Amino acid sequence: MILSVDINEKSFGSKTLFTGLDFSVEKGEKVGVIGRNGIGKTTLFNILAGSDKDFSGEVILRRGTTMVATSQEYHDVGEQTTMEYITSGLPEFAELEKTINGFGGLEKPTGRQVAEYSAAIERFSDKEYYFIEDKIRRALEGFQLEHLADRPFRTLSGGEKRLSEIVKIMLSDSHLALIDEPTNYMDYVAKAQFIEWLQETPEALLVITHDRDVLMNVDRIIEIKDGGAFSYPGNYNDYLVQNSTRTVTSMNEYEIVQRRIENLKKQIAAARAKKAGWGGTADKKNPFVVIEERCLRELKKLQGVEKPSFWIDKLSASELDYKNASRYEKYKAKNIRINLKSTESRSCRSLVRVSELAVGYEVALLQGVNFNLCEGESLEIRGRNGAGKTTLIKAILGRSGPKIFEGLVKLDGNAKISVYEQEVDSWLFDLLLPDAIAKIYMERGVNCTDQKVRSIMNNYLFEEADRNVKVRDLSGGQKARLQIIAMLAIDPDLLVFDEPTSHLDLPSIEELEAALAKYRGACLYISHDNYFRDKIGGMVVNLADGQ
Repeated sequence: MILSVDINEKSFGSKTLFTGLDFSVEKGEKVGVIGRNGIGKTTLFNILAGSDKDFSGEVILRRGTTMVATSQEYHDVGEQTTMEYITSGLPEFAELEKTINGFGGLEKPTGRQVAEYSAAIERFSDKEYYFIEDKIRRALEGFQLEHLADRPFRTLSGGEKRLSEIVKIMLSDSHLALIDEPTNYMDYVAKAQFIEWLQETPEALLVITHDRDVLMNVDRIIEIKDGGAFSYPGNYNDYLVQNSTRTVTSMNEYEIVQRRIENLKKQIAAARAKKAGWGGTADKKNPFVVIEERCLRELKKLQGVEKPSFWIDKLSASELDYKNASRYEKYKAKNIRINLKSTESRSCRSLVRVSELAVGYEVALLQGVNFNLCEGESLEIRGRNGAGKTTLIKAILGRSGPKIFEGLVKLDGNAKISVYEQEVDSWLFDLLLPDAIAKIYMERGVNCTDQKVRSIMNNYLFEEADRNVKVRDLSGGQKARLQIIAMLAIDPDLLVFDEPTSHLDLPSIEELEAALAKYRGACLYISHDNYFRDKIGGMVVNLADGQ
């Protein structure tokens, strides 16, 4: 065991995140960490990394264990290049390099300084740091970031910074790595490269992810819920089976507790009715008072137990017997409610027609693009990062930037189009969440009363306390839900998605997939989530080599 975690209590403002959360990690173990959006997964990582010390409990790292973690903030990077940023985050690199470089400036080094220099040279060689820049450039090339190695790190986009963080982790040669949502900005080739590294690296990994492709390649899944950590040996498929069995057992136990509570209330009522008429002597305690007190103590204890969260994936839920299926419908945890209009009869109306399109900026990035997307159909635009996927979508939507060199893009003039963006518009950042929702609807010409805002927040699992939170302070998952709200503010005929499953938790992803399966309109999407692509299906426009 290289890591032991025992958190008695952790709160964030008035919200209690963890109570009695404990787990451990073994040497070389690959562990996926999942949980509903806002449950505290990133907070947990901050505790493990030592940046959040405001909790009761203990985190024990085995002596001599080197731990690295992906950063969430990038302050004080100054004019560091990407290469310098990555090397400075490697274990021991900065300290060893300082010792080695500083030795040359010593006029008369002492014996101790010579010994330190010799040890640093040996350690630098053992860590293969003499070749580290070449390794970093090759790793960046795998993520199509090789051109960024010598650029100031501060000038990189958010996605580029996150991928650079992954490169740092992959080359850290640590004993334990904490990685938060590693594949959110990866294309399918980069993700395959990351998963191959995950399978082969000897170091232990704790990975926050809802990417099912990644979860299929872990040794164990830890789910954070109800203030604790629940462990499931095996990969994602194993988790689904175990979660279904455990949920059925938990529902049975919950019903037993509820029946016991009702029985205790009846016993207390009966004892109270009888205690006044007891005719015993003063030297003996009224037995009905004794019964009442005992039952009250047990009742208080049982009523203090909160209802567990019950969630089973749709396939496993469909395989439950009638009795357990009825229980599950009664007790299941609330999920987001996505209201997409659906109908059995779908027309063949063409919503998007692209003919012999050549599009780019100063020169054509793509050429010879052809497709016709009708109502009721789905179309995936596939390609590596930089292949022109976003450029093509911008050209289709008529947004500024890309230039059409030749060919035709024809949109149905009556079609209502909604777009899911990966990033929340910056003009919403300083608005409180309810004001942002109202503003989004207003921008789309739709009236939105305070009552409707409350209903929308409820449908998308925002709590009353979230009414006082600014958009910039929402978690990644909460921002993703806000983007879905924005996308569905109108009744769209065409949905355009750019990586819609990034940041969403598993129940929310499943709800989105189920809603899209019944959607009467058309979908144009970019996704590197193989599970999502299999669910949505449709035609594929594969962009490669400018074609």
